[in-house]
Amino acid sequence: MKTNIKTILMLICALFALNTALVSCEDYLDKEPDSTVSPDDAFVNFRNFQGFVEEIYNCIPDKEKCNWCPSWNWGDDEVFNPEADNRMTHQVDLGNFRAWETTGNWLYKTGSKPTSTNKFEHSLWPHAWYCIRKANLGLKKLDKLVAASKEEKDMIAGQLYFFRAWWHTELMQYFGGLPYVDVYLDANAELNLPRLSYQACADKAAADFRRAADLLPVNWDHTSAGAATQGKNDLRINKVMALGYLGKTYLWAASPLMKNGAQLGASKNGKTYDYDQAYAAKAAEAFGELLNLTESGQAPYALAQFKYKDIYNHERASGATSCFSDIFYTTKQNWKMPGSVEAIFRGPSADYNGSNWNTSKVFGPKVDKVVAHDNVIHQPTANLVEMYGMANGLPITDPASGFDPNHPFKDRDPRFYHDIVFDGFKYLNGTPGQYARLQYCELFTGGSMRPVANASRTGYFIQKLVPHTCNEVDRTYDWGGNLHCYLPYMRLADIYLMYAEACAAVGGATGKASNFNKTAADAINTLRDRVGAGHVGSAYLADKNRFMDEVRRERAVELSFEGFRFNDLQRWLLLTEAPYNEKYSQEFDRVEASDFYKTHDPKDARVANYRKELILTRDFDTKHYWFPLPIKEGYYYPELYQNPGW
Repeated sequence: MKTNIKTILMLICALFALNTALVSCEDYLDKEPDSTVSPDDAFVNFRNFQGFVEEIYNCIPDKEKCNWCPSWNWGDDEVFNPEADNRMTHQVDLGNFRAWETTGNWLYKTGSKPTSTNKFEHSLWPHAWYCIRKANLGLKKLDKLVAASKEEKDMIAGQLYFFRAWWHTELMQYFGGLPYVDVYLDANAELNLPRLSYQACADKAAADFRRAADLLPVNWDHTSAGAATQGKNDLRINKVMALGYLGKTYLWAASPLMKNGAQLGASKNGKTYDYDQAYAAKAAEAFGELLNLTESGQAPYALAQFKYKDIYNHERASGATSCFSDIFYTTKQNWKMPGSVEAIFRGPSADYNGSNWNTSKVFGPKVDKVVAHDNVIHQPTANLVEMYGMANGLPITDPASGFDPNHPFKDRDPRFYHDIVFDGFKYLNGTPGQYARLQYCELFTGGSMRPVANASRTGYFIQKLVPHTCNEVDRTYDWGGNLHCYLPYMRLADIYLMYAEACAAVGGATGKASNFNKTAADAINTLRDRVGAGHVGSAYLADKNRFMDEVRRERAVELSFEGFRFNDLQRWLLLTEAPYNEKYSQEFDRVEASDFYKTHDPKDARVANYRKELILTRDFDTKHYWFPLPIKEGYYYPELYQNPGW
């Protein structure tokens, strides 16, 4: 071991050309390796111990920038073009869940390195086990933290408890119950920790999140320990984050899959509405505690404002103090990290200009190379787009909604216009030149932006996460656009949605926590008030199951394309059920002449033969409710058994 250390240090010395440096290195090498720095020095004071913890933050994967053409939406919400068949979205469609190990997605990438600042070298599976072990080591070493105040000790411990639970719960969403590693295992430790049920694992994670919430401050900027990094503490773990994940852990444990196990035909036998009410009640209380902190102004989070001068181009209205689009991307703000006032939990995003090389170029058409990049396109399915209701708050399937299939883009929920590029949309704002035929989207059946290989196979594009101006005319993805994309793991709107679901699982639309004054219906209406959409219709308030359907529809719309849909369908026991295992395109014929779109709002356009057509059916069975563990993991020790069917 001493020989290896000496060899490494000699290589470091070789980087220096000056003789004095070489002499200095030779002198250093004459010392015993442990004589200069004690292993416990990392834990003796707050500054050192916090440095130890910071490496865990560095390991949080950036879902959007972990690969050149990343993939993270695996539900019924998104489809790729056929040329992207080596991406995880397409492999999930095929039922090939084992591809999570080979497609270079955020769950697993070869070459992941905890200390790297390269966005391509971070992924969930390898980093989770590394960080869990690191958190356990830190907790074991807490007694070494002698030169610290009680506040500092609490903040270190709170972060470690949070991260031990967070990495477990992120894995559990895809793999089910796992061994909950809450002791430090040295290299010679015998591996025999049993796999726990999801709910047993959730109980342990919840206990850690509760400890973290009790130890951590609401805002690091308001503490003595956080003063040294004043104004730069946004990403550091706080009480609100811990409460958010405490509630989420309980809600997932309450969900139909975790209560009833994987079942086929769940939507037909009513199991999709069968929640564990005790867990749901605990979830509601945790969310209620959090929402009291935010609505009272004690926590530095709020719903970002939905105020725009031009919703098609996401131009902020004058006087707006925050911006919904800024949750997901920022432009011309000196690469400010997205999140606005709403993002609760995010990881670091060190390569701020990295958005220009991958994320920004995978949402638009490649026809005539108007968006220059690999021929990979994230496209919304028609079934997901049809979940966007009407401005009056009703789903388009409700006869009272006013939806007109001859004017399908008229009077829709305002989020539809913010999130979705549809037929007639002015895609190129600048002088189009050679791209003139693509300036106004032709997304009708047979239109110029409908070739399956290099445009939209569904009749829509997405502009929620990346502005449509990322193209060869408007060039927002150039350096001067200062484009920075990042997808938060948790934001405040998600808390309102989870609160509504937890309360509804117990008491329907009027259900509420004991520590928060809003009902489940109030929580949904709070989100609709933010965007200017109508409240939940009275016909949905009286029926518990119909109201839950509206909660789920609201979740699909508000959190569209943010990576939640697969896990939601999974835990609701709907992943295998029609129509949730199907993906559709939107087909229709244009009635208006092309010049209509130059002088009229495209939402007013009249169409004919509006219909959906099936693109694919995902042939899932009960085994697809969980991803398989890596094959090699099953050989580590008998207690770590493979998921059923794999």
